[in-house]
Amino acid sequence: MSGETKISENPLFVSWVDSAWIPVLNQSNVMDYFSERTNPFYDRTCNNEILKMQKLGVLDAQLGNMQGPEYCLLHVQEPILYVIRKQIRHSPTQVTPVNDYYIIAGVIYQAPDIGSVLNSRILTGVSHLQSAFEEARGYARYHPSRGYWWDFGKEKEDAKKEEKDKKEEPSSMFQRRRVDMLLDQLTRQFPHKVPQPQVAGPTQAEGEAAVPSEVAASVKSEKVEGGGVKRERQGEGKPDSNSKKIKVER
Repeated sequence: MSGETKISENPLFVSWVDSAWIPVLNQSNVMDYFSERTNPFYDRTCNNEILKMQKLGVLDAQLGNMQGPEYCLLHVQEPILYVIRKQIRHSPTQVTPVNDYYIIAGVIYQAPDIGSVLNSRILTGVSHLQSAFEEARGYARYHPSRGYWWDFGKEKEDAKKEEKDKKEEPSSMFQRRRVDMLLDQLTRQFPHKVPQPQVAGPTQAEGEAAVPSEVAASVKSEKVEGGGVKRERQGEGKPDSNSKKIKVER
């Protein structure tokens, strides 16, 4: 509980925002936004609040003639970044900075000081070093006959490589049966249609070409013994193996 209370009391862990101001926030009204009563970073005893209560306005000239804590707009990068500084004024020309506050997208944060930044960086470095030493200590081995040596887990690395090299089963028996069942069901619902082969009939050109071939066939007559006549049909003077031979006897 004590650690949580310290974190809550630390202003570096606190942020404040008023969503009603975000759409209209600009350089002219950012100081009014910072001086809201619910803002935990705003000091009610500052010179800005005194001038505001007296309705004299918050002008640099008036603040320069006063002494005590005050707030001023240090840097502007519209529309997202505004930097406001809290300082102690001793004279019109002498001030002591106390804290810087930055407003990003309407959210107010307190900028960390150099000591907080150094402490954070050192703590982070020490934490990494401690984890490195603990890991290195886990690799140290000792045996009376061998002494001390370092074991960086090569056996574990080899075992991991062997596990990666092993081929995993692409699917289980349950998955294969399930897929086969679904495929069978889909095949029954949507049967595959086999296209019927189409028999192409003779074209007109082929039919026309067949008629002259028959007409072009010539008939050859020869005399045979016994007074008969042998007739043989041939095509264009060349013998055809499939030609018909007709024998007529008188």
